Order: sequence, then C-alpha cells, then structure tokens
Amino acid sequence: MTESKQNSWCGRHDKPREFAKHQPIICYDKPASALVSKEEYDNKRYEALTGELVETLVVPKREARTWTMLTGDLCRITVHEGSQVGDVNFWNLDNRQERFYSGKTRQLHGAHLRVYDRLWSCLPYLRPMATFVFDTLAQYGIDEDGGALHDVIGTRCDDYTYKLITGQERVGSCHSSLVKAVVEERGMTEQDVHDVWNIFMCTGFTRDTEQYFCKPSPAQKGDFIEFIADMNLLVALSACPQGDVSIPVGVQVPDEKCHPLKVEIFRKK
Repeated sequence: MTESKQNSWCGRHDKPREFAKHQPIICYDKPASALVSKEEYDNKRYEALTGELVETLVVPKREARTWTMLTGDLCRITVHEGSQVGDVNFWNLDNRQERFYSGKTRQLHGAHLRVYDRLWSCLPYLRPMATFVFDTLAQYGIDEDGGALHDVIGTRCDDYTYKLITGQERVGSCHSSLVKAVVEERGMTEQDVHDVWNIFMCTGFTRDTEQYFCKPSPAQKGDFIEFIADMNLLVALSACPQGDVSIPVGVQVPDEKCHPLKVEIFRKK
C-alpha cells in the first residue's frame, strides 16, 4: 500500500465509529419442554422425600464419587462440614453417549441455574436429564457484581490448565478426580468426562474485561440442593480441591479450605 493510500485509509478512522443501538434479544426463548409445572415437581419432590432413602454416600474432600439414579429419584447434595463447591457430570445410565450439555442448558435457561430449571443432554438427543427442585441458597440471587450460584458456564478445574498457569505438573483437580472415579468405579475413560454443573460456586463475568470470576461460596454447613432425575442416570460429583473457591487457580489451597460433600438418594415408595 502506498503512503498516500495508507494515509487516506487511516483518515477514515480518525473519528470514533458510531454503532446503532438495539435492545437485547433473548436468542433462545424457552420451549415448552424447558418449562415445568411447579406443582408437578413439588409433588414429585414430596413423594420422593416421604419415600425411601435408598443410598447415602460421602464424597471425600479433593476426591470424586459416582452413583446411579432411576427416573423420579431425588438427589440431595449437602454441604455437611464446611463451605465447599462441587462439579457434577451426568450420563444416561442406559446409553452413556447421551450426556450433560452445559452449553445448551445455559442457552435455554441461563448462565446460573435456578430452581425449576432443567439440565439438558447433548445432541442429537437434547432432552431433560434432571430438574433442579430445591436450593437453600436461592435467596442469594444475582449480587452487585453480577455473581450468582450453580453455574453452567462450562468447564471444571483441570491439571492441563494448571500447568499453563504455573508451568508445573500436578494431579489434583476436579477433572482428574472425575476421571479417576469413572475409570475405577464404572470402567469408563477420560474422554467420558465432560463440562460440568458447578454447584454452590459463586461466579460471573467482570463488567470491564468480561473475565470469569469467582467469589468465596456463600454455602455453609447444612446448605443443600436437590434435583430429580428425568431419566435413569449415572452421576459423578467432585468435591473441588479449590474448596470454597476463595483462592484462584494456580495458588496453593490449604487443606482446611476443603470439605467433603454428602449425597442422599430418595425414591418414591
């Protein structure tokens, strides 16, 4: 490009460009199948909780465990010792090719799930796997920084990203814990582990740089969430080695910041 042409081209950009203003448009308006009858799911919750407690397990801190659910079962996950976040994976128990799709769940509901939102499966299936039915932290809402709980923004902490940040090798993440659990307990592989539902985690995006941020989880001993299985499920949960996520990835997390999570499965009689 000649100097005169270059100067002429640059001249067109001397003044700030003006862009037309538009109101936000919700790209994915909720289909009927994303809207549940609150009365129906409240009844399902009641029937399960007044039925039988069919399984109880504790996911140790910095580890992961798996369990199964039948359609209609209710799962309660409790912060039963101290503030702690968890990463959850879901598969169709009868067809493990069908698994949780965090991105589509985010599009159909929002970046953070609320009670009566649903967790959706991957393509080509695209159907509800579970429905969120109770949350002791529901009043937290969206805070002054745009932070909220239980995100489906997508990822889980992993040792590959840790190495990018620190240059150090490590085995000690939600990803590695989930891999260990599904390999040892279910005969699966690393490739079966996928993006997660981040429960009890307070996250958002900064307004100036739109970077993913976290805050210490507001979950305290005794807080819990519940969801109902909309199909037969295999579920895996990692008690995140970041604990309450008050310390950024790449910085050493003291062991006392981490706690186990309790899982209970209830079934209608």
